[in-house]
Amino acid sequence: MLRPDDAELAAVASEFDLHDRKGHQRAKLERYGDTLFLVLRPAWHRTDTNEVEFGEVHLFVGDRFVIARPGGPALPRRGRPGVPGEGLVVDGYAPVVEVLQDQVDAIEDQLFAGQVDPGVSKRIYQLLSEVLAFQRATTPVPAMVQGLLRGADKYGVDDEVQHRLRNVLDHALRVTERVDSFRALLENALTLHATLVSQEQNEAMRRMTSASLAQGEESRQLARAAHKQGEEVKKISSWAAILFAPGLIAGVYGMNFDHMPELHWRYGYPAAIVAMLALAGILWVVFRKRNWL
Repeated sequence: MLRPDDAELAAVASEFDLHDRKGHQRAKLERYGDTLFLVLRPAWHRTDTNEVEFGEVHLFVGDRFVIARPGGPALPRRGRPGVPGEGLVVDGYAPVVEVLQDQVDAIEDQLFAGQVDPGVSKRIYQLLSEVLAFQRATTPVPAMVQGLLRGADKYGVDDEVQHRLRNVLDHALRVTERVDSFRALLENALTLHATLVSQEQNEAMRRMTSASLAQGEESRQLARAAHKQGEEVKKISSWAAILFAPGLIAGVYGMNFDHMPELHWRYGYPAAIVAMLALAGILWVVFRKRNWL
């Protein structure tokens, strides 16, 4: 049934005594009276969006009828000529697996190249989400086919049908094993990428810290140089002041005045020398106490 309306669904359900089953169900196999009800989740890769999409197919299998109706978007037609629908869903998983394998390989190549682009982490999350959805669609299939095989053996189903079911089981097991490996690889890739990002951040912090320490050391050296220069200025200023005091007294007495105090005093020269030394000594003590000398 391709895109049936509500009236067609109701008519078929009444004719074959089917339980009404809504869409958006997980893959499963159930029995209702003499009717088997299967839900399968086909998958395909869209090249325009580079994403995996999922459909939903409901199968009602009775003693003399098989009814298939879509429970989601229409899926591409597959199968061999003359064997309509054989391997339609399970064989359709193989191209999706190959696309996912290529994408996982590309991510591994980026990580082994040491790339820590944030876009890589985003792509890993997106791909892991697709793999998990694919895993939910494929994981129940082997158990479903095994259940059909047990029923086929019990009720004496034709050997050719059982052979085809075993082929489907083999394909389904290979698909689930590869999907499981994709999930493990992507989870490890996510951990590795987080480690690379952390190492890159630590390295950046170390570079920043080294630059900051170098800048701090340079500032300290400049401060020490400025302090040393200030100390030298203090010393020069102090000695200049000390030497200026005797020069001041000597300069006064060196002027050619007729009327100078104590000019003809016998002890004027020694007194002037003592005054020079005393003033210089006082200045030396003052500057010494202030750590200028």
